[in-house]
Amino acid sequence: MEKSESAKIDIPADDQTSRERKGKAPLLGGGRGLSLSAPVGVGGGRYTKKRGIAIFDLVLRISAVAAALGATVAMGTADQTLPFFTQFFQFQASYDDLPTFSFFVIAMAIVSAYLVLSIPFSIVCIVRPHAIAPRLLLIIFDTLAVTLATSASGASAAIDYLAHNGSSDANWLAICQQFTDFCQKTSGAVVAGFSTVVLLIFLVVLSAIALRKHH
Repeated sequence: MEKSESAKIDIPADDQTSRERKGKAPLLGGGRGLSLSAPVGVGGGRYTKKRGIAIFDLVLRISAVAAALGATVAMGTADQTLPFFTQFFQFQASYDDLPTFSFFVIAMAIVSAYLVLSIPFSIVCIVRPHAIAPRLLLIIFDTLAVTLATSASGASAAIDYLAHNGSSDANWLAICQQFTDFCQKTSGAVVAGFSTVVLLIFLVVLSAIALRKHH
């Protein structure tokens, strides 16, 4: 009889323990579910922001390609011959007569080629916004492109200024009163060159922001 009574006493204790465990399990499970839901939302927001930056980068990069190509073509086709002289004695102005303008054409052609080649890397950054390697390559070469485009555009702007206004101290005449078409093309090329510089600076800033968000 004592054994049966002890058995009857132990069974409710086990039942009570199992009930307590069953009662605690949903609470623990619910707590874990709440703690995991917050980081998922934060990560999704960061992914969306980085992808938006990458898309904007691609749009600016295509615009920079158009500006750089326009500057190259405009300067490369700057050529004018004054019509009121004989075929044996003519005044002619061409971009390759000035080393600065020739350097501008070469530099902007290099920048244009680089920007075209960089478009696939920009697309990779859209597909994989968290990738660091393509973004690092873009910011390094974008900085080099800014340097090259700025030097070419700045030097050409100085020559273009002299072509429009001349210099009495150096006895340099303003030739744009005669070579109007030539000067219009060179001026347009310089403006397009500086537009490329501005777009490249924005690209460098965007890459820096994208890299900063990784930390």
